[in-house]
Amino acid sequence: MKAAPHQQQRLLDLQAIDTRLDQIQHARTHLPQLAELADLNQKAEVLRAEHIRVKTAHDDVQRELRKSEADVQQVRDRAARDEQRLASGTGTAKDLQALQRELESLARRQNELEEIELEVMERAEAIESDLAELQAGLDRLDAQIAEVEAARDEALARLDEEAAKLLAPRASVVTQVGEELVALYEKIRASSGGLGAAPLRQRRCHGCQLELNAVDLNHIKAAAEDEVIRCEECRRILVRTPESGL
Repeated sequence: MKAAPHQQQRLLDLQAIDTRLDQIQHARTHLPQLAELADLNQKAEVLRAEHIRVKTAHDDVQRELRKSEADVQQVRDRAARDEQRLASGTGTAKDLQALQRELESLARRQNELEEIELEVMERAEAIESDLAELQAGLDRLDAQIAEVEAARDEALARLDEEAAKLLAPRASVVTQVGEELVALYEKIRASSGGLGAAPLRQRRCHGCQLELNAVDLNHIKAAAEDEVIRCEECRRILVRTPESGL
């Protein structure tokens, strides 16, 4: 393949742009904020699952507490009615004695129910404390996540801005290099880890970093200036420079 020396030199400019664009793309997917967000979101997921479990327990104990309170109130209401009847003195002595015994029984039942109610209230308070602590933890995590997301978005914006500045002149460089040489370069770049062209400096290919032997150097020295040279080792396009050492 033939390409004017200036086209080959511009190919190095194109490679420099593409290398930086590749670095930017790599940086986009390896931002430290991404790993931090993954860790924070994982912690938040665990905390949310625990929050749901405790919230369910809280709802259950609240229903239990309402039932316990209703049971106590029912006994209190019954005792209040019996006390009114007893205080009125209406009825036979036998009836009044029966009311007195029932009041004593209701008092014992009320004490039992109030103990149950107290135990449920203590459990409810403990669960409410756990729920509040979990919610506070979630709020802190959400704040951290929002802060890291903002830092991530800022970093991405800077990378996108730099990429846009590189893409603008790239189209012009591609035109200057020429369609045929660019096609070869892109083909090599796709199969060589993103590096399609490299300079020859101090008798060394800066693609594979190997020093060329005397036979290859003599071949390059004898080649026409517009001949496109390929490294015999890595097969990348080898661009001659004033520091080639030829």
